[in-house]
Amino acid sequence: MVVTTSSSSGPASATELRAAVGLTATDTAALRRFLQGLPAVDPVGVEARSAQLATRSIKKDTKRTLIDLAISMVDLTTLEGADTPGKVRALCRKAIQPDREVEGTPSTAAVCVYPDMVATAVEAVSGTGVKVASVATAFPAGRSSLAVKLADTEMAVEAGADEIDMVIDRGAVLAGDYATVFDQVVAVKEACGDRRLKVILETGELATYDHVRQASWLALLAGADFIKTSTGKISPAATLPVTHVMLQAVRDLRDLTGAQRAVKPAGGIRTTKDAIAYLVAVHEVAGPEWLDPHWFRFGASGVVNDLLLQRRTQTTGHYSGPRYVTVD
Repeated sequence: MVVTTSSSSGPASATELRAAVGLTATDTAALRRFLQGLPAVDPVGVEARSAQLATRSIKKDTKRTLIDLAISMVDLTTLEGADTPGKVRALCRKAIQPDREVEGTPSTAAVCVYPDMVATAVEAVSGTGVKVASVATAFPAGRSSLAVKLADTEMAVEAGADEIDMVIDRGAVLAGDYATVFDQVVAVKEACGDRRLKVILETGELATYDHVRQASWLALLAGADFIKTSTGKISPAATLPVTHVMLQAVRDLRDLTGAQRAVKPAGGIRTTKDAIAYLVAVHEVAGPEWLDPHWFRFGASGVVNDLLLQRRTQTTGHYSGPRYVTVD
């Protein structure tokens, strides 16, 4: 496997994306026809392909490279009612320097917190290159008015968040009310300004791969910079087959329009083996251009410690137990 990095592809606006597939912002009937006309997902095929890719053999040198890449792709996250400024600052220290005892360990891509903790995180990571992401839009259920969702987003943006993670109305998708979801993503994207927007599909509630494909395209056409599997608050969260479907969506979007967009599986990714299986899928399904923290992230704080332990093993030749790394 060859790992490459990529900068921005010169992103097209959401309006340009829709025009490229023959849609306008106001033609909701055409949007419905487009989404319902997407090819059906073969569940047996996508699950078999995902299982096959997860067994791919990785050479030792490549494994070390992939471990470092996976660490650099993590959004280190705390989203609990008991979060405190001290806990957020500790999380930021770990994001900046995940393993203080091993030279060269990469920083994580970002920290992700609630809007009221954004200012604390921004101060803690200032000048380090670690991004600050914030959940918004009545996370995790998304059951609120658009006015509340926009106020939530604006609070995070004004506090200095680099990225916003919004949740869609899954009930609206399942009911075929694509216009409501579309309009809300458009409005939140506008409220983000130049911040990147991650749209959480909560795929565990969408029930079928066809709904995941439709929701992926719906979010992308409305202006999502990322499509994200899950909030991490329900089960199932991220799975390889679901991520496979989402990777197909961003690949097909680029093939059709030239615009590259990002994917973030979140929840349920706990081991180095898991993370590497996802990176293999990224390479094989979307392409090597996505093997970059700008285009692929993990919402998987729990996987970091195992990645660090495996990195130590790869570096020193000796296994280190869990007591050698900090506990989140």
